[in-house]
Amino acid sequence: MNRELFGVFGGIETFDRFRSSDEFDEVLAGSTITVGIRDSDLGTHGWSARYAGDDGYCVVWGEVYVPDETSNAARWLLERYETNGRDALSELNGSYVAVLDSAATGEAFVATDAVRSRECFYTDDPGVRVFGTDPAEVSRPVADPTLHRDGILEFLHLGVTLGEKMAVTELRRLPIDSLLTAGSVDSLERFVYRPQEFDYVAELAERLERALRRRAALPGEKGVLLSAGYDSRIILSQVSGIDHSYTVGSPDAQEVQGAKRLAEQYDASHTAFSPDERYLRPDESKIQYSQGIKESLHIHHAGYTDEIDVDTMYHGLLCDTFFRGHFTAQETVDVLGKRVPMSRLDPDPDPVESLLEKFGYSREASLDLTERTSFDVDPESFVREAIDAEFDARGERAQTVQNTLTCVGIANQPSIPFHNHLSDQFLTSFLATDRELVDWHLRTPPEYRTTETFLEACKRLDGDVLRHRPPDRPYDTMLFNEIERFARRKTPFLSSFQPPWPDRQTLFERHDFDRRLLSDAEHVHELPARHKLRLVDLREWLECCTDSRGRSIPWLSPPQTTIG
Repeated sequence: MNRELFGVFGGIETFDRFRSSDEFDEVLAGSTITVGIRDSDLGTHGWSARYAGDDGYCVVWGEVYVPDETSNAARWLLERYETNGRDALSELNGSYVAVLDSAATGEAFVATDAVRSRECFYTDDPGVRVFGTDPAEVSRPVADPTLHRDGILEFLHLGVTLGEKMAVTELRRLPIDSLLTAGSVDSLERFVYRPQEFDYVAELAERLERALRRRAALPGEKGVLLSAGYDSRIILSQVSGIDHSYTVGSPDAQEVQGAKRLAEQYDASHTAFSPDERYLRPDESKIQYSQGIKESLHIHHAGYTDEIDVDTMYHGLLCDTFFRGHFTAQETVDVLGKRVPMSRLDPDPDPVESLLEKFGYSREASLDLTERTSFDVDPESFVREAIDAEFDARGERAQTVQNTLTCVGIANQPSIPFHNHLSDQFLTSFLATDRELVDWHLRTPPEYRTTETFLEACKRLDGDVLRHRPPDRPYDTMLFNEIERFARRKTPFLSSFQPPWPDRQTLFERHDFDRRLLSDAEHVHELPARHKLRLVDLREWLECCTDSRGRSIPWLSPPQTTIG
């Protein structure tokens, strides 16, 4: 990977057992932790920073902002920690992993941002705690890695491995809102729901404006990954200097045409990348960013990176989750036999059912997968128990069912590989993780975290932001949009709304991926393309992190046939 943070709880001699210092731009050794950082943009304002002095050292890897915008963020955190302790992390803003070794207090730790948008992985297997941002590198010291059956099953059936599990048992990742010490994993209280009454629209508008202003300072040529939806357009509207926009899709697709109109509205060039084999192909340009716990297909743009000519990239990832209630359960109404969501919260949702739907679980595909492999497990019972356990694990942070649903979604966000890849290639802004916006999310009751609230806030920043509506959302009301969607599907001579992303199954078949990717596994060829891509993701990532032992996954062999 282009950017990496890797460290050990120990001195430089311990560090040198696992990695060469020559692999990193900086290696810092303190009384407890030695860490190496590789990042060509180290020291750029709003990006990775490091500081070392008599009082210890600090490294912040990723996107980072501090209250004193002129300060070195790493120095600011170390100095603020010495007066405020761990509470200093609550003031750090961005999408990051921080390492701090304080000579003044004798404490040393590794921490992620409050929502774990940049993950940190660790293992104790070599007899010392090793950690880092690339799980393949962290796993290399593991002498005899064993496959984590539940982690693998969750990934194959849900597309995401829940909680802190990985595909390898000896490898773990920091939980949401936590920090790692030499002998513990400590929970923090930066991400706890505390609903209050205030002017939700006005506060969101003001905080969006400040968050976008902070991120507008990132340097160089600027671009945005632009959809025809709501989230990326407010970035294009408010960040001056975005000259380039990019969308994956056929030039005549509704999504591409909508994005092109937005680009023209805000005087940016627009490039559409036609979907070909690069869109789906799960190779090393994608697999290392999915980390064996999430699907690489979320990295829509990966195959086209060489054609993207910018220094800084913006995106609207997770705005729907933080501001528009993607994971909240909506009340539905029956329309001609179809359950259509309304703009009201379900007063008594089934948490497991709701989360299975949000994660895109397919009972039929999972049953088919089980029948074609050697997993001796009932997939329906397994996924329900896994989701139920994860829901219970997040309850203390949320208290109510609706907030817990969202907390589970944020803690296990399937689309994070999208940001992982971008931030390894470009200076990458992650608007939704802004500390002020996360605070708005935690203080706003779920019934007000809606598309209507978000759009009203956006219109206060730009009254013309909805000049071009998303092609599949012609109305302000969710119910009306769903009714038209249903009517278009059922009425002859009316074209249906097109999905925003290219069709996976068509591309999988067009480019003969059964033969090219799964020639040794004909027993799975009849599975849906999405599940076959998960199998390839898993095998390729395990090859990377377990020295080519990934293909010998016993459960992926055909089931034994009993004769007699």
